[in-house]
Amino acid sequence: MNQAKQGSAPLLSVEHVAVHFGGLVAISDMSFGVHEGEVVSLIGPNGAGKTTAFNIITGFLRPTKGQVHFRGAALHQLKPHQVASVGLVRTFQKTSLFLTNTVFDNVLTGLHRHGSASAWGTLLGLASVRREEERLRQTVWEILDFVGIAHRANELGGALAYGEQRLLGVATALAADPVLLLLDEPASGMNPSETADFMDLLGKIKARGITVLLVEHDMPLVMGVSDRIVVLNYGKIIADGPPQAIQQNPDVIQAYLGQGVKHA
Repeated sequence: MNQAKQGSAPLLSVEHVAVHFGGLVAISDMSFGVHEGEVVSLIGPNGAGKTTAFNIITGFLRPTKGQVHFRGAALHQLKPHQVASVGLVRTFQKTSLFLTNTVFDNVLTGLHRHGSASAWGTLLGLASVRREEERLRQTVWEILDFVGIAHRANELGGALAYGEQRLLGVATALAADPVLLLLDEPASGMNPSETADFMDLLGKIKARGITVLLVEHDMPLVMGVSDRIVVLNYGKIIADGPPQAIQQNPDVIQAYLGQGVKHA
């Protein structure tokens, strides 16, 4: 990340967010930012609050206190579909696909959010509607090729191996044209070869100008793709910095990474 970007206002700003479930404190005080063009990873032990943080950012939960801003506008009172409409799109820890639809139709469903055809135009078979439908279908092929599953286009989502289902989730999210893509454990269930390919895909996503916020347990992946890593432990941020600094941070090593991190 260059110095100019570092000195600019964050694309996403999470400010003193706390989340309480009754007497349980899921997040006590969380503040961090994500700048345009970055790949930022949010890591921490199980139960640290990472998925809760994603749910707050994307409108699935309301914070007990604190604020979330995207491009300077408040997000923390918006509903999930409103958050998505401004350019924050997420995948889920558990795949949320249409398992009985084809891979192609899963991605086409994501694209239709941007279509302009009216119901009447569709029913009447207007030429403009047919042209738009063809444009959308071409875009689906481009996205499937981009993530590497075009050869699975006609298979049912539920028939894919788990790692390929994760890629389909990413493809469907990309169809929504994100400014900021939030990926919740996208490499879960992938074998080492698939994980290496996914690291390459993240590089291509970044090269397209899409900012990425990532929750992931695979430390070699995190260290290999991240511009910056934010470490959450017991609902608090304990470190925020580039991968090399995080690897050597004694608090992070004690809380999460362990002594083996230097060889990860």
